[in-house]
Order: sequence, then C-alpha cells, then structure tokens
Amino acid sequence: MILEGIEVLIERTERRKTVSIFIERDGSVKVLAPLNVSEERIEEVVFTKSYQIFKKLARWKELNHGKVNREFVNGQSFLYLGRNYRLAIVDIQEVPLKISGGNFLLLKKQLPNAEKVFRAFYKHKSELKIKERLSLISDRFQQKPTSVKVLELQNRWASWTPKNGLNFHWKCVMAPVSVLDYIITHEMVHLTHPNHSSEFWNELDKKMPGFRKHEQWLKTNGVKMDL
Repeated sequence: MILEGIEVLIERTERRKTVSIFIERDGSVKVLAPLNVSEERIEEVVFTKSYQIFKKLARWKELNHGKVNREFVNGQSFLYLGRNYRLAIVDIQEVPLKISGGNFLLLKKQLPNAEKVFRAFYKHKSELKIKERLSLISDRFQQKPTSVKVLELQNRWASWTPKNGLNFHWKCVMAPVSVLDYIITHEMVHLTHPNHSSEFWNELDKKMPGFRKHEQWLKTNGVKMDL
C-alpha cells in the first residue's frame, strides 16, 4: 500500500496477534500483521498512525546523517566490538585480514576482494563471540535455542524462528560487548515470548535491567555498523 507517496510493505505471519509498524534500518516502512486481519483493517491502522510513522522517518533521516561511506584505503576506520580500528594495507602477512597493534591489517593482494574478506572476518568473529557470550547468558534461561546461526539478515540484527532457533547478523560483532549481550538476551527472551508483548518486555527488563540504553545505542549507531 502507499501512504502519501511512501510504499508500505505488508508482511503477514501466523505468529502475530496484532498489527505493528516498523521503520527498517534502510528506511523502509513495514507492517507485520496476523493472517486473519483484513486489508481494510491494516490500512486503517496505518493511516491512524501516519503521524508517528512520519515522525520516525524524520528521526531515521537524522540518524542516517552519521552513516560512514567506507573505502578500503589506508586510514579508513572499521568497527569491531564498539571500537574503531584504522585500516593498514600490508604487503606480507599469513592471513588475508587481522587486527594487530590497534589496526586492521589487510593483505594488499586481497584489495580486489576486500569487502568479501571483511565480511568473512566479521562472520567468523561473530560466530566465536556469540557462542562465548551465549554460553554465559543462557544460564539464566530455562529454554535453550535449538540452533544458533550467523547470517546476512538484511534489516534485522537477529531473529527467532518458530523452532526456537536463533539467527544473528554478521554485523553484530561490530557492536560493544554490552550491546551484543543485549541482542542475544532479546532473542533468548523470544524463546518463551515470541511476540513483543508486555510480558516480553517485562521479562527482558528482568533479565537485563537498563536494556533501553543498549537499544538506544543500536538506534543511534546502527547506521555506522556497515561496510
């Protein structure tokens, strides 16, 4: 559907009980709705919340002024665990990419494949770090995930599957450890509360008091977590 010239994507899912509207990280507007809700009801909700939608879009545009257009050149900064590391291109080393001495070191002959090399590095580090943090966090939960994967999730930092699997974006390891813990804890709560109900938020607050500051960090800095 179209709202004052803006395309609104509608996604129906059996897990939803209410109609919810989200501004995705790329600035698109998405509606998640239950399977049995009519098109007319969805349109009614969207038009009723049009003021909030445009307010959030304005905020999204404001935050996106901080987006970094990175190039694979000496001195360019790249995030890892919340810290910026400068890129140094080197002629000789045993691996395509590594962190050493406060820098990202990229093998010169890998420059044509630099983005692919960085993605592989982040994916590998995410798998290791998420496994490490999850082993600590999961002790506070009765339910355990059936699987844990690091993937390309487009506009999601993480997701829960109906079979209680957890998926995480490879970019998650760019965030500080405390924010990564928030992302993991958020998804762990979904194992018992699939929807963002009041029970979900209450449980998340019990498991991680003060989680809102980590949520805000992602909203403010998430645009910088990219290549």
